[in-house]
Amino acid sequence: MLTITRKLEFDAGHRIPDHKSQCRNLHGHRYTLEITLLGAVIDEEGSSDNGMIMDFSDIKALAKQHLVDVWDHAFLVYEKDSKVLQFLNSLPDHKTVVINCIPTVENLAKTAFDILKAAYQDRFGTGLRLHKLVLHETPNCWAEISED
Repeated sequence: MLTITRKLEFDAGHRIPDHKSQCRNLHGHRYTLEITLLGAVIDEEGSSDNGMIMDFSDIKALAKQHLVDVWDHAFLVYEKDSKVLQFLNSLPDHKTVVINCIPTVENLAKTAFDILKAAYQDRFGTGLRLHKLVLHETPNCWAEISED
């Protein structure tokens, strides 16, 4: 089987409530998301996807629908970070995404993997699946998660 990878970017804010350094403050990042899919190449004459594992534009569309558009320009806040939740809820029409874990890059990568795994799972009957996800918090810092 082959793999293909699509890269997308989004901006989001967060904080690590009990962090010993600057990350305990409200701040944001330009995240880079790399989605690697594993599957057989489609062999269907006349199909738009013939010769592909999946069309890159379809990978992007699904990622945007299920994750990127949800998290982009949002504040990703831990459900137990009550002071920040109270503050964000006081802002009219603020885009807040409440998550059930501290929003470290490791936890966000795991959450993103779980969300996208279902979105790509065997869409064409070719064994297509999410193989690996890489989430860059900065150009020099990232987390990787794979199906293994």
